[in-house]
Amino acid sequence: MRRPLLLTAAAAAVLLAVAAIAGVGRPAPASGASQQAEPRLVTTTGHGSVTAVPDEAVVTAGVNTRAATAASALAQNAETMQKVIDALKGAGGTDLQTEEVSLYPQTDDNGAVTGYSAQNTVTAKSKIAGAGGLVDAAVGAGANTVDGPSLDVSDRDALYRDALKQAVADARAKAQALADAGGFTVGGVFTASEQGSAPQPVFEAAGVARAAAPSTPVEPGTQDVTADVTVSFAIT
Repeated sequence: MRRPLLLTAAAAAVLLAVAAIAGVGRPAPASGASQQAEPRLVTTTGHGSVTAVPDEAVVTAGVNTRAATAASALAQNAETMQKVIDALKGAGGTDLQTEEVSLYPQTDDNGAVTGYSAQNTVTAKSKIAGAGGLVDAAVGAGANTVDGPSLDVSDRDALYRDALKQAVADARAKAQALADAGGFTVGGVFTASEQGSAPQPVFEAAGVARAAAPSTPVEPGTQDVTADVTVSFAIT
C-alpha cells in the first residue's frame, strides 16, 4: 500500500516541473500604457506681427457744468450735452454711446457744500478723415472736455489671423534651427496654443487733437497687430 502513494507524489512533482518549464520565456501581458510609446516632440514659441494703418477713430467729448444746486447743475449739463450730441451726429459721428453721467458736491476747506458739479461724456466713431471734424463740432457745441481720438483698424480680426499664421511659421523656423543643431527631423504640428486672449495695438504714431485749432488735424500713424503661439512639433 505504501508504493502507490510514492508513485502518486512523484507524478505530481513531474507535472509541476512541466508547468514551470512551459511558463519560462512567456512575456507577461503588456498594459495599455506600456504599449504606446511617448511621442517625441520639440516645443517652441512663435511671434507674428502685421502692420496696418488705422482707419477708424473714436472721440470722447464731455460737458462739465457747475451750479448752486444739484438740479440746476444737471439741467444745464443736459441742455449743453444734447447740443454736443446733435453736433457729433451732424459731423458724421456714428455709434454714439454715453460713457458716464455723474453729479457730486463742491465743498470748501471746512467741508461745507458750495455748489454742485455735473459731468456727462459721450463717445462717437468716424473714419480717420472725420475725426478732427468730430472734435471741432463737439467743442463748438459746448463740450469742455475732449479725449482721443482713439485709433483702430476695422479689419482687426483678419489681421490677427494673418499674425497667427506668421507666429506658427516663426515657431516652425525655430524648431528647424533646433533640428539642424540636434540632428533630428521636424514633422507635423502635434499641439498649438495661443498666448493671450486678444491682440493689443502698438501705436507707432499718436493721433493729434487740438480743440483750439480751426480744423483739428489727426494723423493715423500705424499699428502692429501681434500674435504669439506655443507649438509642439513631432520629431524623428
